[in-house]
Order: sequence, then structure tokens, then C-alpha cells
Amino acid sequence: MSAKLQALRADITTLAVDAIVNAANTTLMGGGGVDGAIHRKAGRELVNECATLYGCRPGEAKITKGYKLPARHVIHTVGPVWRDGTRGEAQTLEFCYRNSLQVARAHGLRTLAFPCISTGVYGYPPEKAAKVAVDTVRAVTAEHPDAYDDITFCCFSDSDLNLYQELLAA
Repeated sequence: MSAKLQALRADITTLAVDAIVNAANTTLMGGGGVDGAIHRKAGRELVNECATLYGCRPGEAKITKGYKLPARHVIHTVGPVWRDGTRGEAQTLEFCYRNSLQVARAHGLRTLAFPCISTGVYGYPPEKAAKVAVDTVRAVTAEHPDAYDDITFCCFSDSDLNLYQELLAA
């Protein structure tokens, strides 16, 4: 059985899933956008645990508890900063999704929610990022058909939601 893939517009910090994915920065100590929102809602314990992880490189993924979030865990991944698309950005973004899913699988986490990684201040074009996200998640869930139940692409805007819904319908 393959995972159900869906897109929805919501605040990722409100989702009761096994893990939400955090579009983190390399320090893992919080920041703006979704990263800041996750840290604020999870509470000080998340910062304390992140301090023990010694950062994260682009494309890697590391896991923490969810603390005050409805999600049991947070998988932190650092997306690429968009430059011009010729400096490995797509491969790094693919690694974000692959490694996050691998961490989830290693911990028996079956329901996940991803934000739109790298499309905020990191400047990745949303259309290109959505295609990498959907293609990669489809490939990984096909490789491991019994590992996941539900994968949600959690979108902050209607325009992002429309991109994901179109890709998922194709």
C-alpha cells in the first residue's frame, strides 16, 4: 500500500501528525518563517534539544521531539538558498525530502507534513520547489510502499496550494 499524498493550506504547527518537517537554518536554533513558528509553539525545550544536535548542513535532516506541538516529532532539514539553479539547488532540495523521509522511516513515523522548503527567504522559485517536492516524495514512497500512511504538503498560501494540487492531480 502506498502513502496517501495530499496538499492543504494550514498552519503546520497545528497538525497532529507523527512528525512535521521544519524548514530550518543551519544552526537549528530558530529563525523566521515556519522555523520561527515551530520553535515558538514547541517551546523552550525544542531550542534546548536542538542545541545538542550541533547544527545541520543543507540537505541533511535531524529529528527532535515535538514538545508542545500536536506533532510528536520535528524533523529539521536545511534547504538550499536559490542562486540561479545551476549550483546544485535541486539536488540539495531533493536530499531534504529524501533524508527527512529516511529519518521518519528509521523512527517508524508514518504520517508527516512538509512545508514548502526553501521558498521563503531562501528564494527558491515555488513552481520549481513544488515539482522537486512532489517528484521526490512520490519516488521515495514508491521505493518504500509500506513505510508511510499519509504525507501532507502543508502550504501557507493559496498560490502554493494550487501548485501542489495540480502536481498531485497529474
